Amino acid sequence: MRTRRRRDPCGIAWAASEGWNPSLHDADCFYTADPDGFWVGLINNQPISVLSAVKYGDNFAFLGFYIVMPEYRGQGYGFQLWNTVIASLKGRNIGLDGVVAQQENYQKSGFKLAHRNIRYQGKGGIEVPHNSKIIELKNLTFNDLCEYDRAFFPSDRTSFLQCWINQPESFALGILENGQLAGYGVIRACQTGYKIGPLFADDETLAESLFLALQSKIKPETPIFLDTPEINPAAIQLAKRYGMNIVFETARMYTKEFPELPFKRWYGVTTFELG
Repeated sequence: MRTRRRRDPCGIAWAASEGWNPSLHDADCFYTADPDGFWVGLINNQPISVLSAVKYGDNFAFLGFYIVMPEYRGQGYGFQLWNTVIASLKGRNIGLDGVVAQQENYQKSGFKLAHRNIRYQGKGGIEVPHNSKIIELKNLTFNDLCEYDRAFFPSDRTSFLQCWINQPESFALGILENGQLAGYGVIRACQTGYKIGPLFADDETLAESLFLALQSKIKPETPIFLDTPEINPAAIQLAKRYGMNIVFETARMYTKEFPELPFKRWYGVTTFELG
């Protein structure tokens, strides 16, 4: 098997076949974040494995889309690609959201468990009264958004964020407190339903207002998903309060120090693939 970088993150289609319910328009944003971050393993010039390794700044990277075609599993091809990609990230702190069944294998590669992320499923279509504090992010200065977002991620992700809040079939909302941005969230179309991510807010009340505003944008009975960091109990309670049920979970892991993030203000993970 040989490996190479690939412009088109074909892992999107493969992730759909694995039942991971990827979003419809994430590929462009993923590529924008790091055009060299997507790897493929080839046999006879045909892809048989994929893995993404998106670099942020000089010191951080995030792994995702670790998939081997079923007929090639258990033969070492995935591990070969894994070793090649990990070597390309030498010196960086590496994060990932791995399925729980693979947690032991990731530990063998030097990853340490930080916390669980739990995916909840509910329904769209909630009617909410007008809230003058809720604004569309396109009406906010982008620099203000980047400054707010910086606290929630280990490195700069300006290019990714610009694409993320403007992707098709999505809604990006912020909430103001005393005229200043105090939270924001995005809901976007997936293979099934819609996902909310991220969902950041300065307190639980603001997070709930944003959550309901995003949920109200989606037609009734349409499935919606929220990936909650278990390390924030208020995020779990928010999902439960609106009748959402657990459907999936991942293990957030890092190779080096755990980033110091404001977990009490973190209600929804941006994406399991890029952090």
